Amino acid sequence: MALTVMLLNGASFHGGCCRHKVLLSFLGPLLSNSKLYSSYRRPGAEPEKKLSWQNADFSFKKGIDHLKTQLNLLKKETQDYLQGSGGHPLSQHLLEQTRVLWQFRSQEDLNKWVISSDVEIGGKSKVYLKLGRNNQAALLYGTLNTEVPRDGETKYSGYCSMRSRPAVGSFNRKKYYDWTNFNSLYLRVRGDGRPWMVNIYADPYFSHHKDDLYSYFMFTRGGPYWEEIKIPFSKFFLSSRGRVQDNQQPVWLDKTLGFTIGDKVDGPFQLEIDFIGLLNDRAHREEFAYEIYDKN
Repeated sequence: MALTVMLLNGASFHGGCCRHKVLLSFLGPLLSNSKLYSSYRRPGAEPEKKLSWQNADFSFKKGIDHLKTQLNLLKKETQDYLQGSGGHPLSQHLLEQTRVLWQFRSQEDLNKWVISSDVEIGGKSKVYLKLGRNNQAALLYGTLNTEVPRDGETKYSGYCSMRSRPAVGSFNRKKYYDWTNFNSLYLRVRGDGRPWMVNIYADPYFSHHKDDLYSYFMFTRGGPYWEEIKIPFSKFFLSSRGRVQDNQQPVWLDKTLGFTIGDKVDGPFQLEIDFIGLLNDRAHREEFAYEIYDKN
C-alpha cells in the first residue's frame, strides 16, 4: 500500500494530472472500497478508526478484468473517431437535424443522472427519481421546503435538482459532448405547472469559474398532456452563485445538463421526462440573445 501511495503522489507531482488519472483507472478496482483519495471529513463526524489502506480490497483478477474493459472501450472510441464525429459518417453528421441524448426506459438510464437537494446544506427538501408508468419516462418528484437551516450562516434554502453524470471515456478520461451541429435543446416533459431552470454546467480551467452556470427557464403547464419544449442555446444566460453576470458570453456546448426547481413555494412537485434531445432549427438564426460588453 505504501508503494501505491508513492506511485500516486509521484504521478501527481511529476507527471501531471493526466498520468494520475490513468494510474487511478488501473488501481480503482483494487481500491474500490478505499477512501485513500478523499481526506475530507464533515464537521462533527467521527474520524476513521481504521487506516485507509486497511479498507483496500486487493484483487488481481478484478484489476485484469478492469484493464480488459478499458482497452475495449479505447478500441471502440478509436473506431468511432476514425469513422466520423460521434461514430457517424461525415455526410450523416452534416445532415443530422435531431438527436436523442437521453431516453428513460430502464434503471440503467436513470443511473446516468444524480439528484440532490438543500439537504446538503442542512435543508429539509426531499427529491426522488424513479421510472414512470410502464417504464416510459423518468419521474422526478419530491417536496420543496424553504425553511432555512439554523446554522447562523445560510440565508436561503429550498431547492432540488437533477443532473447528468459527466461523460467518461476509457481509463477514466473526461469526455465532452459535441453539440456544435445543433442550436436548440428539445425536450418532451409533463409537469405540474411549476417553473424549472434548465442548466448547462460549465467545466472551467480556472478555479474561480467553478460556479459558472448557464441557465434558462422552462415553464410547465400542468395537466394530463405532454408538452414538447424547444429552448435555443442562444437564450441561455451566464450566472455564478445565483447571480446573473454582467459579462455574458455564449454557452459552450459540451457540458453536462441539469434541472433545478427553487420557486420558493413549499409543497410537492413532480416532473416527468420522456426524452432529452437536440434540434437543428434552421429557422432560428439568432447567435446570442444578450448584449456583450467590450472590456476597457
